[in-house]
Amino acid sequence: MSATTRRSPDARPDRRSLDGCALSQDLGWALGVLSRCYLKAVTVTFAAVPGGPRGYQVLAAAARDEHGSQLALAQHLGVDRTVMTYLLDSLAEAGLIERRPDPADRRARRIVATAPGRALLGRLGEQLRAAEDQVLAGLDSDTDRQAFRALLQQLAVHAATALDLDACNAEPTSAAVPGGC
Repeated sequence: MSATTRRSPDARPDRRSLDGCALSQDLGWALGVLSRCYLKAVTVTFAAVPGGPRGYQVLAAAARDEHGSQLALAQHLGVDRTVMTYLLDSLAEAGLIERRPDPADRRARRIVATAPGRALLGRLGEQLRAAEDQVLAGLDSDTDRQAFRALLQQLAVHAATALDLDACNAEPTSAAVPGGC
């Protein structure tokens, strides 16, 4: 590239330039790129939810009545108990969830989505699907997209159940590789 034809820092690399990139075969790099792209695509969608993507995950789990107790929900989502308390406080203040006594254990609280919380989830669903379609647009067919989703779900379940979760939830100790070659 000559000194007069510099590419702007916001310019996207073209697909051919990434094919020869040493990182293009690296799983961590690929997951990082997809994760950043997904988060960018859904940022506007999650703006309506206190706590952003984490708040959405909590609200969605509460609407499905998964992992009833606050502690079980925090463990399932890999969220520190203190952070979970703040997330739940924000969601409750917004009227999206309620903490109810667990009939099986008076010390525990069940997290339940309210009617406004369920309504918000319904509205977000369409926006979320559009963002997901944008991220998966690089796959040529619906069959490829469905296969990718199925394989990704299989890996996520495996990682959540079979791998050392303490290692998965640990903060990285080295600097991350920037998204690109």
